[in-house]
Parts: sequence; C-alpha cells; structure tokens
Amino acid sequence: MMSFLQSNGSELLYKIGEHFFISMIALALGALVAVPLGILLTRFEKASRYVIGFVSILQTVPSLALLALMIPLFGVGKLPAIVALFIYSLLPILRNTYIGIRGVNPNVVDAAKGMGLTVRQQTLQVKLPLAAPVIMSGIRLSGVYVIAWATLASYIGAGGLGDYIFNGLNVYDQEMIIWGTIPVTILALLADFLLGRVEVSVTPTTSSEKGATS
Repeated sequence: MMSFLQSNGSELLYKIGEHFFISMIALALGALVAVPLGILLTRFEKASRYVIGFVSILQTVPSLALLALMIPLFGVGKLPAIVALFIYSLLPILRNTYIGIRGVNPNVVDAAKGMGLTVRQQTLQVKLPLAAPVIMSGIRLSGVYVIAWATLASYIGAGGLGDYIFNGLNVYDQEMIIWGTIPVTILALLADFLLGRVEVSVTPTTSSEKGATS
C-alpha cells in the first residue's frame, strides 16, 4: 500500500482537491438556494408542500440516472456533476430551514413585532438566528452526503477520488480502491466535524446558560 502512495502521492493529492472542490461548490450552491427558499416557503404554507414534495422526488432519482440526465444538458465533466450534486444537496437544507423557521417560538416573534420590527427584520434578526442550529444541521447532513455521492461523478468525467475507486474495480486493483475510499471517508468525517463546530457556534445561548458558565 505504501508503494502505491509513493508512486501516486501527488496525483492522489490532486484527486482529493478535485473531489473537495466539486463537493463544496455543490454544497455552497445548495445552501445559497435552499436557505432563502426555505425562509420564503414559511410564508406560503400551501406552496411549501408542493415545493418540498418536488425536491423530495428529485432526491429519489438514482444517482447514476441523474448524472446521465445531466449529460445531454451540460455535457461531461465537472459542471454536470456539480449540478447533480447541487440537486441532491437541496432537500436536507430546504427542509431544515423550513422546519427551523417555523419552529421559532411565537412569543418571541410577537415580542419582536411589539418592538416595531418589520417582517424582514423579524426574519433576519430573530427567526434566522434562532433557527440557525437546525439549518446548519441540514447543511452538515448535506455536506456528508455530497462528499460521498461525488465519487460517482467520475462516471461522467468529473474526476475526483471516484476515478481511483472505479478504475480499481475495473482492473481488480485493491490498493487503488482502498486509496480512493479512505480519503473520501476522511473528507466526509472532516466535513461533519467542521460543520458540527459551526453548528455549535451558531447555537444561541440563553442568559441562564451564560450565568452558569461564568
């Protein structure tokens, strides 16, 4: 195994960077679309059922089938892979954003109204900070999923660590499979840990909790 690392170390690092790039671009796009959309849907309850239902249906499309559907639209390479992974990242973020915003204590919202805050100010200054842990939980879950699913992107020429896994399967090279799988696992665990730390940092602390820690 070490001989493989010595002879392919630089290429392995490139594949890791490529895999990380594809995953994080897709996740960032998913968050940029799903968070505002989830907030907007809290104002339109009837429409929210259809939109979340539609995104849920997209989630059930098999990964390889979705990647294949991207080829006529975007060709092969990183772009169709990012679009497909973006679609897969939407549901956890959208659903958690919707649930998080809807779950804010109505008494807190009433207090904000009493202070004269506009609807936009209530959302940005009250609802969003209180719902942030739930939203980050969805982003965290999507991050792990996207990194795992990005291995399939090599089927349409997007590169990444999936190249090692599937090439290894084709030629029955166990070392290639292992060195493709281990970094994907480490990247997923690292993303889960880092996004988990962000989730903790955005969790609001009550005055009683502050008093207990002081």
